[in-house]
Amino acid sequence: MTKETRPYVPWQLVDDFMTAVFIKLGVPEDDARLCSDVLLESDRRGIESHGCNRFKPIYIDRIKAGILNPVTKIDILKETPTTAVLDANNGMGMVASKKAMDICIEKAHTYGMGMVAVRNSSHYGIAGYWASMATKENMIGITGTNARPSIAPTFGVENMLGTNPLTFGMPTDEPFPFMLDCATSIIQNGKIEYYARIGKDVPAGMVVGRDGSEMTDSEQILKDIRSQKAALAPLGGLGDLFAGYKGYGYATVVEILSAALQSGIFLKALEGKDENGQPKPYQLGHFFMAIDTEAFMGADAFKKTCGDILRDLRASEKAPGQERIYTAGEKEYEVWLERKDKGVPMAEAIQREFVQLRDEYGLSLIHI
Repeated sequence: MTKETRPYVPWQLVDDFMTAVFIKLGVPEDDARLCSDVLLESDRRGIESHGCNRFKPIYIDRIKAGILNPVTKIDILKETPTTAVLDANNGMGMVASKKAMDICIEKAHTYGMGMVAVRNSSHYGIAGYWASMATKENMIGITGTNARPSIAPTFGVENMLGTNPLTFGMPTDEPFPFMLDCATSIIQNGKIEYYARIGKDVPAGMVVGRDGSEMTDSEQILKDIRSQKAALAPLGGLGDLFAGYKGYGYATVVEILSAALQSGIFLKALEGKDENGQPKPYQLGHFFMAIDTEAFMGADAFKKTCGDILRDLRASEKAPGQERIYTAGEKEYEVWLERKDKGVPMAEAIQREFVQLRDEYGLSLIHI
């Protein structure tokens, strides 16, 4: 593990501060606490592309711009014993997602499975947060969301699909679940934003320009993606040499499930701009599933078999020079063990944003 050089800020202090800012902007207290917790969960797991660094630009700035409603009104448009469709009315994506997964889990406890689609939503944070809600109930959790266009189809250069994560969480008999939480692009916008903040280039082969060239300048990439002059490569990379069509295919699966189940908008319509090029709500779609392992051969049996599979994988023969093999969710668990008593490592750019918000809203909860 790379030695941490950034200062640590106590978890509770950051939680209280972000919650207070959300409340200042009109988010109800319980919702504000949830939104803060979702952001912090990313930092607990070391997935900093979706952590505190996204607090201001993705949530605070959008609320202030009037394209994200701080009060989330959730309507149930349709419901069956095992399914539901919710309308988030352009409110906080995390609040709508909590409601959706709660419904999934409740239905799964009764019928073995539950699935919910959400329309007119917004960025819902780290996808693994919602899958983890299911694993804590001895259930399999599955979720996905579409997003503003970033990925080019295989053999294309135009940004058409979002980074569209397809996330699976499985309960195990180990201290942490199996958690596969990743975008269907090689790199996601949040990671590029993080690279831009720390002045690091994006590795070659992950972003393509409209002229077909590979791009590496993080700040330029962010500008060009938003102006549709650049696009992310799907998992597997550009072309089909390393099976980029697989990532393209999975991104399309997520797009279909996120939009078609709730008759929502998709692809280019998710750019967050109106016909005059002015910002508007993103109107994202999400889907959630919970599958009760008790409804099959029992939760204990499932968790033991799942754990045995993961332990066998980690115990398999290692490549020369490699010290260990990981399974999904293991590295994130180890990051949490490292950080839980230390706090949130906070880069200088994020410190400046927090100080700015502190002064803007007259808060005294944080001193960096």
